[in-house]
Amino acid sequence: MPTLDEIRRRFKNDRFATDTTGVVIDSAEPGKAVCSLTLEERHMNENNVPMGGAIFTLADIACAVAANGFSERKTVSQQASITFLAPAKGKRLIAEASCLKEGHATTFYEVDVRDELGTFVAHATMNGFVITNR
Repeated sequence: MPTLDEIRRRFKNDRFATDTTGVVIDSAEPGKAVCSLTLEERHMNENNVPMGGAIFTLADIACAVAANGFSERKTVSQQASITFLAPAKGKRLIAEASCLKEGHATTFYEVDVRDELGTFVAHATMNGFVITNR
């Protein structure tokens, strides 16, 4: 089973999430992951709240880590839906992804995004498609 540092190194190749956006993988276990994003000016929209794309990127990479971090299979996004519930009030977003169903060829995950103050910012559901066994 890979260590958290090994998973972080592997997902460093997900450059948009890690380099451009600044997402950090905080924890991972089979079918679950927690990722976070410290908010900066670059993440804000014209209303000075985190842009939906930044929130979605955080949810997407949390799902990717949960689906692929410990799996022998390679799963990619097939469909995603996100509902934005409230503007973040804090300075850090935390996404918690968990597997609800893992089938032979498809998976289903949910991701909750909150800020460090507990504000429920977004809820996402994501279907994955298994493209290969590693």
